[in-house]
Amino acid sequence: MTPDEARANARGQLRGYGWGDDQFSCLNALWNRESGWRVQAQNPWSGAYGIPQALPGEKMASAGLDWRTNGATQISWGLSYISARFDDPCGAWAHSESTGWY
Repeated sequence: MTPDEARANARGQLRGYGWGDDQFSCLNALWNRESGWRVQAQNPWSGAYGIPQALPGEKMASAGLDWRTNGATQISWGLSYISARFDDPCGAWAHSESTGWY
């Protein structure tokens, strides 16, 4: 999955949460900074992995056993994490902007 394909997939998954284009803008900014929307992005210092930079990456197994290579699985996990912890992508982006992490 290319970064552009990942963005398109995320736009589709956002609808399931009732989120619109404003939330996609925040998500795009967040995941551009975290991973560049690259499925196999890995932080060399922390070990965070994937599009949402899950730490540890194995957390994403709750969304699918193909978490290492499937961008849709990573996006699904990442959106669920954002919803549970920050309510929405703009909440996650605001937190990241103020603390440097989400």
